[in-house]
Amino acid sequence: MTPVLRTERLDFLPYRPEHEDHFVALLRDAEVCRWMGQDLVPEPQLREVFRAILTDVYPRHRFDVWGLWTDGAYAGHAEVKPTGNVDGHELITALAPAYWGKGLGGEAVHGLLRYGADTLGLSEAYGMVGAENTASLALCRRLGFRHVKDVVGDDGAVTKMMVIQTPAPSRAAGADGLAREGDGPRA
Repeated sequence: MTPVLRTERLDFLPYRPEHEDHFVALLRDAEVCRWMGQDLVPEPQLREVFRAILTDVYPRHRFDVWGLWTDGAYAGHAEVKPTGNVDGHELITALAPAYWGKGLGGEAVHGLLRYGADTLGLSEAYGMVGAENTASLALCRRLGFRHVKDVVGDDGAVTKMMVIQTPAPSRAAGADGLAREGDGPRA
Protein backbone atom coordinates (compact mmCIF):
# COMPACT_ATOMS: atom_id res chain seq x y z
CA MET A 1 0.00 0.00 0.00
CA THR A 2 1.33 3.42 -0.91
CA PRO A 3 2.01 5.19 2.38
CA VAL A 4 1.46 8.81 3.34
CA LEU A 5 4.84 10.59 3.44
CA ARG A 6 5.77 14.01 4.74
CA THR A 7 8.75 16.28 4.23
CA GLU A 8 9.23 19.73 5.69
CA ARG A 9 6.68 21.39 3.39
CA LEU A 10 5.10 18.57 1.40
CA ASP A 11 2.52 15.92 2.15
CA PHE A 12 2.69 12.95 -0.22
CA LEU A 13 -0.87 11.60 -0.17
CA PRO A 14 -2.10 8.57 -2.08
CA TYR A 15 -4.79 9.76 -4.44
CA ARG A 16 -8.44 9.54 -3.44
CA PRO A 17 -11.46 9.90 -5.75
CA GLU A 18 -11.96 13.54 -4.77
CA HIS A 19 -8.46 14.39 -6.09
CA GLU A 20 -9.36 13.59 -9.71
CA ASP A 21 -9.96 17.19 -10.83
CA HIS A 22 -6.60 18.29 -9.39
CA PHE A 23 -4.76 15.51 -11.24
CA VAL A 24 -6.53 16.30 -14.50
CA ALA A 25 -5.90 20.06 -14.22
CA LEU A 26 -2.18 19.48 -13.60
CA LEU A 27 -1.77 17.19 -16.57
CA ARG A 28 -3.90 19.39 -18.84
CA ASP A 29 -1.62 22.38 -18.22
CA ALA A 30 0.31 23.05 -21.44
CA GLU A 31 3.45 24.24 -19.62
CA VAL A 32 3.53 21.19 -17.35
CA CYS A 33 3.13 18.89 -20.35
CA ARG A 34 5.80 20.77 -22.27
CA TRP A 35 8.40 20.31 -19.53
CA MET A 36 7.35 16.70 -18.91
CA GLY A 37 7.98 16.05 -22.59
CA GLN A 38 4.49 14.86 -23.33
CA ASP A 39 1.63 15.94 -25.52
CA LEU A 40 -1.52 17.37 -24.05
CA VAL A 41 -3.72 14.36 -23.39
CA PRO A 42 -7.49 14.70 -23.84
CA GLU A 43 -9.33 15.13 -20.55
CA PRO A 44 -11.37 11.90 -20.83
CA GLN A 45 -8.16 9.91 -21.25
CA LEU A 46 -6.59 11.56 -18.18
CA ARG A 47 -9.68 10.71 -16.17
CA GLU A 48 -9.26 7.08 -17.27
CA VAL A 49 -5.61 7.17 -16.14
CA PHE A 50 -6.61 8.61 -12.78
CA ARG A 51 -9.28 5.95 -12.27
CA ALA A 52 -6.73 3.26 -13.21
CA ILE A 53 -4.49 4.52 -10.39
CA LEU A 54 -7.35 3.90 -7.95
CA THR A 55 -8.64 0.63 -9.44
CA ASP A 56 -5.47 -1.04 -10.76
CA VAL A 57 -2.21 0.58 -9.60
CA TYR A 58 -3.04 0.77 -5.89
CA PRO A 59 -4.95 -2.53 -5.49
CA ARG A 60 -2.26 -4.50 -7.36
CA HIS A 61 0.65 -2.63 -5.72
CA ARG A 62 2.13 -1.92 -9.16
CA PHE A 63 4.07 1.15 -7.99
CA ASP A 64 3.78 4.10 -5.64
CA VAL A 65 2.04 7.28 -6.75
CA TRP A 66 1.04 10.36 -4.77
CA GLY A 67 -0.53 13.76 -5.02
CA LEU A 68 1.77 16.42 -3.55
CA TRP A 69 0.16 18.89 -1.18
CA THR A 70 1.55 21.94 0.61
CA ASP A 71 -0.40 23.92 3.19
CA GLY A 72 -3.52 21.98 2.18
CA ALA A 73 -3.24 22.92 -1.51
CA TYR A 74 -2.54 20.50 -4.36
CA ALA A 75 0.95 21.26 -5.65
CA GLY A 76 1.74 18.34 -7.93
CA HIS A 77 2.29 14.67 -8.57
CA ALA A 78 5.01 12.13 -7.69
CA GLU A 79 5.79 8.50 -8.50
CA VAL A 80 8.44 5.85 -7.89
CA LYS A 81 8.09 3.01 -10.37
CA PRO A 82 10.09 0.46 -12.31
CA THR A 83 11.36 2.02 -15.51
CA GLY A 84 11.20 0.36 -18.88
CA ASN A 85 14.43 2.05 -19.97
CA VAL A 86 16.83 0.20 -17.64
CA ASP A 87 16.69 -2.30 -14.81
CA GLY A 88 15.78 0.08 -12.01
CA HIS A 89 13.26 2.56 -10.64
CA GLU A 90 12.38 5.98 -11.99
CA LEU A 91 11.39 9.03 -9.98
CA ILE A 92 8.69 11.19 -11.53
CA THR A 93 7.61 14.58 -10.25
CA ALA A 94 5.45 17.29 -11.74
CA LEU A 95 4.62 20.54 -9.98
CA ALA A 96 1.90 23.01 -10.87
CA PRO A 97 3.44 26.23 -12.25
CA ALA A 98 2.40 28.21 -9.18
CA TYR A 99 4.88 26.11 -7.16
CA TRP A 100 7.88 26.34 -9.51
CA GLY A 101 11.02 28.06 -8.23
CA LYS A 102 10.23 27.55 -4.53
CA GLY A 103 12.50 24.56 -3.86
CA LEU A 104 9.62 22.09 -3.74
CA GLY A 105 10.93 20.05 -6.68
CA GLY A 106 14.15 19.29 -4.83
CA GLU A 107 12.24 18.57 -1.65
CA ALA A 108 9.96 16.15 -3.51
CA VAL A 109 12.94 14.34 -5.07
CA HIS A 110 14.69 14.09 -1.68
CA GLY A 111 11.52 12.57 -0.23
CA LEU A 112 11.28 10.05 -3.06
CA LEU A 113 14.97 9.15 -2.70
CA ARG A 114 14.61 8.59 1.04
CA TYR A 115 11.50 6.46 0.49
CA GLY A 116 13.29 4.51 -2.25
CA ALA A 117 16.22 3.74 0.03
CA ASP A 118 14.35 3.06 3.27
CA THR A 119 11.25 1.30 1.99
CA LEU A 120 12.09 -0.13 -1.41
CA GLY A 121 15.76 -0.90 -0.71
CA LEU A 122 16.95 1.01 -3.78
CA SER A 123 20.64 1.87 -4.07
CA GLU A 124 20.03 4.16 -7.05
CA ALA A 125 17.18 5.81 -8.90
CA TYR A 126 16.71 7.21 -12.38
CA GLY A 127 15.10 10.30 -13.79
CA MET A 128 14.16 11.16 -17.36
CA VAL A 129 14.44 14.87 -18.21
CA GLY A 130 13.80 16.55 -21.53
CA ALA A 131 17.00 18.01 -22.98
CA GLU A 132 15.35 21.44 -23.23
CA ASN A 133 14.19 21.43 -19.60
CA THR A 134 17.16 23.43 -18.31
CA ALA A 135 15.57 24.14 -14.91
CA SER A 136 15.04 20.43 -14.14
CA LEU A 137 18.48 19.51 -15.48
CA ALA A 138 20.04 22.16 -13.22
CA LEU A 139 18.08 20.74 -10.27
CA CYS A 140 19.33 17.24 -11.12
CA ARG A 141 22.94 18.47 -11.16
CA ARG A 142 22.49 20.25 -7.80
CA LEU A 143 21.05 17.08 -6.29
CA GLY A 144 23.91 14.91 -7.56
CA PHE A 145 22.35 13.13 -10.54
CA ARG A 146 24.72 12.17 -13.32
CA HIS A 147 23.94 11.78 -17.01
CA VAL A 148 23.75 8.17 -18.23
CA LYS A 149 22.66 8.54 -21.83
CA ASP A 150 20.43 10.40 -24.23
CA VAL A 151 17.22 8.72 -25.36
CA VAL A 152 15.89 9.90 -28.72
CA GLY A 153 12.16 9.56 -29.25
CA ASP A 154 10.40 8.70 -32.48
CA ASP A 155 9.74 12.42 -32.95
CA GLY A 156 13.45 13.25 -32.55
CA ALA A 157 13.02 14.75 -29.08
CA VAL A 158 15.97 14.07 -26.77
CA THR A 159 15.47 13.00 -23.17
CA LYS A 160 18.38 12.80 -20.75
CA MET A 161 18.51 9.68 -18.59
CA MET A 162 19.96 10.64 -15.23
CA VAL A 163 20.92 8.45 -12.25
CA ILE A 164 21.62 9.15 -8.59
CA GLN A 165 22.72 7.01 -5.67
CA THR A 166 20.08 6.91 -2.96
CA PRO A 167 21.05 7.90 0.57
CA ALA A 168 22.03 5.17 2.98
CA PRO A 169 18.94 3.68 4.62
CA SER A 170 18.10 5.54 7.80
CA ARG A 171 18.08 3.64 11.06
CA ALA A 172 15.39 5.66 12.83
CA ALA A 173 12.02 6.61 11.37
CA GLY A 174 11.79 10.34 10.94
CA ALA A 175 15.52 10.92 11.49
CA ASP A 176 15.81 11.67 7.78
CA GLY A 177 13.15 14.37 7.73
CA LEU A 178 10.70 12.01 6.01
CA ALA A 179 7.79 11.07 8.20
CA ARG A 180 5.39 8.27 7.40
CA GLU A 181 1.83 8.06 8.61
CA GLY A 182 1.90 6.37 11.99
CA ASP A 183 5.37 7.70 12.89
CA GLY A 184 3.82 10.32 15.14
CA PRO A 185 4.74 14.00 15.12
CA ARG A 186 8.01 15.14 13.61
CA ALA A 187 10.51 17.01 15.72
